[in-house]
Amino acid sequence: MVEESDGRDGAWTNIRLAAASDAPALAELRYAFRSSVGVVSEDESEFAERCRHWMEERLRQESGPWRCWMAERGQELVGNLWAQLIEKIPNPAVEPERHAYVTNFYVREGERGRGTGSLLLSAALDWCREADVHAVILWPTERSRSLYLRHGFAVREDLLELIIGEK
Repeated sequence: MVEESDGRDGAWTNIRLAAASDAPALAELRYAFRSSVGVVSEDESEFAERCRHWMEERLRQESGPWRCWMAERGQELVGNLWAQLIEKIPNPAVEPERHAYVTNFYVREGERGRGTGSLLLSAALDWCREADVHAVILWPTERSRSLYLRHGFAVREDLLELIIGEK
């Protein structure tokens, strides 16, 4: 666990790995995140139940590919970051045989600019280093791009993406 104060209000931000018991709060945060960036087509309570179940399943698998870090200020969940390990096909070269995919990285609006995102990302990147990950991949927003660049990410021109179902 990481604890750090931003010096503004003296409150501490705690960063920790999520457990299955955190799934209800994480599902609510997921709904807040996705409803803030697009049109919602599912009832909040139905979504929360479906998402809670999915998150509980992933978080119970201690040796599974998913991890989630939570940022808490006092008793309030103010942010989270999910990462998934992706195995690479074995390679005869000497290099790590895993990638990590960072997703659902969200910090509540009132918490932004306090270093919370940086703390979450640092915790996830430390885990990636310990897990012998070759590369971390993600899709940044315009606002988050500078955070990733400060943590050593680089813009790559050699990646392509196809969104199935889009023309």
